[in-house]
Amino acid sequence: MYEYTLLQQITPDDERTINSFIDTNPGFHFFQSPVFYKLSLASRKLRPFYIIAKQEGSIVGVLLACQQVQINFPFIRFLTSRNLIIGGPLVRNQDERILEGLLATYRIKSPKSIYTQVRNIWDTTVSRTVFLANGFGYEAHLNILVDLSQTEEELWKDVHSKRRNEIRRAEKEGCRVEMVATLETLTHCYDILTEVYHRAKLPLPDFGHFKAMLQHSTEKIGLRIFTAVWEGRIIGCMLCIAWGDTLYDYYAGAYSRYYNKYPNDLLPWAVFKWAKMNGFSRFDFGGAGKPNVPYGVRDYKKKFGGSLVNFGRYECVPFPFLFRLMTQLFKWWQRAKR
Repeated sequence: MYEYTLLQQITPDDERTINSFIDTNPGFHFFQSPVFYKLSLASRKLRPFYIIAKQEGSIVGVLLACQQVQINFPFIRFLTSRNLIIGGPLVRNQDERILEGLLATYRIKSPKSIYTQVRNIWDTTVSRTVFLANGFGYEAHLNILVDLSQTEEELWKDVHSKRRNEIRRAEKEGCRVEMVATLETLTHCYDILTEVYHRAKLPLPDFGHFKAMLQHSTEKIGLRIFTAVWEGRIIGCMLCIAWGDTLYDYYAGAYSRYYNKYPNDLLPWAVFKWAKMNGFSRFDFGGAGKPNVPYGVRDYKKKFGGSLVNFGRYECVPFPFLFRLMTQLFKWWQRAKR
């Protein structure tokens, strides 16, 4: 018999027991951890909550979701909200009964948003029927993984020749990569990300989210800040998350006025080398769009090697009319801004 509980606040005891459960499940689970819960809690745009499954008092499943709100006004707040579940749910022994209970409880008790998106970071094929039975549609979505167990020579060989030339040009221009985990550096990086996401007309978490991530980082897990520096100026950045043997690409970008210094070419290669030297066996390059749909970000990432995988995504849309309306309005807004 399983018991399911919604937790919108967690106690130190909750944190300890959730961490103990996560530790028994090997893999990259940063986005289901109490650390990520606390980071999200520090953001004005994110409202995290857990669904916990227990059997005889012991945790057997967790689902951490974040309600992301873009505009904090009555009703408009609901229309601009979505729930994100990244890398979850996590259940004991991939037990479908536990997963079924977590998803069913989520559908009933979770804070309501226009839609829910589950971003998979591993293969969930064996669980897909459970998601489908609980109202989650599946959509193919690509990801890129880089095997860091290769030699540096093998990794370099996998980098496209044009990218290798641009990395050399960046170095010739005097551009270098530094790793400095300070609040001042993070502030410079956030300025870059603000420009990048404004230009792309995409939402960006507020600064408090990244600040909290820096404050909660340790030698083993958390934020790693890489910056491209030219003539003493930070012109590009790559923010990564360390967890176990995986380094995860979180947010990255560069000032457009410095593209001719090739910071976006130099940064990934420098990160690969650092990660390999520091014991990581895999670099997760993040999302690469939908198969057979043109996507510039995927084209850029593929030039650095790695393997394309299709972990896909799940979406649950309880208010289809409002979802279609807001999707269309967002597209109109993006076109108007351009």
